[in-house]
Amino acid sequence: MTTMTDTSPREFKMPDVGEGLTEAEILKWYVQPGDTVTDGQIVCEVETAKAAVELPIPYDGVVRALHFPEGTTVDVGTSIIAVDVAGGAAPAAEEAAPAQQAAEPEPVAKPEPAAKPVPAPAAKKPEGRKPVLVGYGVAESSTKRRPRKGVPAAAAPAEDTLYGASALQGAQSELNGHGQHGITVARPLAKPPVRKLAKDLGVDLATITPSGPDGIITREDVHAAVAPPAAPEPVTQAPTAPAAPAASAASVPAPAPVASYDGARETRVPIKGVRKATAAAMVGSAFTAPHVTEFVTVDVTRTMKLVEELKQDKELAGLRVNPLLLIAKALLVAIRRNPEINASWDEAAQEIVVKHYVNLGIAAATPRGLIVPNIKDAHAKTLPQLAESLGELVSTAKDGRTSPAAMQGGTVTITNVGVFGIDTGTPILNPGESAILAVGSIKLQPWVHKGKVKPRQVTTLALSFDHRLVDGELGSKVLADVAAILEQPKRLITWA
Repeated sequence: MTTMTDTSPREFKMPDVGEGLTEAEILKWYVQPGDTVTDGQIVCEVETAKAAVELPIPYDGVVRALHFPEGTTVDVGTSIIAVDVAGGAAPAAEEAAPAQQAAEPEPVAKPEPAAKPVPAPAAKKPEGRKPVLVGYGVAESSTKRRPRKGVPAAAAPAEDTLYGASALQGAQSELNGHGQHGITVARPLAKPPVRKLAKDLGVDLATITPSGPDGIITREDVHAAVAPPAAPEPVTQAPTAPAAPAASAASVPAPAPVASYDGARETRVPIKGVRKATAAAMVGSAFTAPHVTEFVTVDVTRTMKLVEELKQDKELAGLRVNPLLLIAKALLVAIRRNPEINASWDEAAQEIVVKHYVNLGIAAATPRGLIVPNIKDAHAKTLPQLAESLGELVSTAKDGRTSPAAMQGGTVTITNVGVFGIDTGTPILNPGESAILAVGSIKLQPWVHKGKVKPRQVTTLALSFDHRLVDGELGSKVLADVAAILEQPKRLITWA
């Protein structure tokens, strides 16, 4: 008696890559039907409400079908890719021959010889079958890469067209850099966040001239591609405009330049991913926690001098040393002196939860929107350790590789609006936190110093806090402490 081998494909489902997330958008496929995959191989990149994450496949096999194209938002738990596991389909074929022999005395078995050519190649080499490895197939007849190129649609398995043959073939060409006839096509170089930005803005990367190193397309290149023409008054130029495109009028029967300018008046960007989650969180925070914001303008000339001195310190060689580093350290000292500011409001338990650790959040603008990763246990770090953590946090955020875990568990946040030349603002609390410090631009301004008006480096700080658990006195003390440290940075030592 023979046992039947299960030949059905393994379905890989969209996992919950965060904590309690319900959906994720497929940003990019790294495989296509017909490709071989191994346990742990990255098959796609998805974007959740918290971060972009690469998903590894948990088993070996051959990709049978991709269930959704790029750009599709899929619920957690929904199958996104089907894989024929290694040793799954072929063993069933190998068992076909003994089954036929046992059935030969029966009249119904006579037609079966006509079906033998299909399983025969696998049946001839049962001993030589090896596990599927990346880039290799289990048999020439069953795992050739991209078998559907040039094959009529009727010959392809139905599973490979789950979201349409044309859509699948288009996705395959884009993912693998191959044209319709298998000819290699030069694919524009860009990081995943830049590709996502271009996709949201409707920009074809192939039409962009890259300005980054090694021919890499940057965010600025994408934004420049959707920027309006340089001419400030296209209407006044209309009478002479036909002269410019005259040379290409025969090959490009396009409308007048004014029409093309009008066509770029609007760009609609879907609200999803990080931006959608941020919007919901900010609305929830603004209408849940009663916000109060206080301001102070402070002379930070001594802090700026200290920054320049620290840049020459051997202990900080190779680390990111800037005003934000000392501002972060000043806030940590202020929290140590006023620990009640580092707390959260537990509505269900009707309790104020004072945290005896500081996970310092740093608001970062990225191609995917505003995110707030945090430095775990920042209160316990030395200045060099804090500088190293800040550097890693910023570079990871700019590359679009901030993990969901890095954005969870924050207790207090700094947002540096000064990098945009802004004096100050009224920041909204990160959900679950009780305070956020906004740092304005540092400018040379006339300032009364030692009884005389002198040019000094000045900035404005703004502290927003949850008035349910932070009263005016506590908020004022914290802001005053930060300002005092930045005015006299030696307090980092005397108050520590």
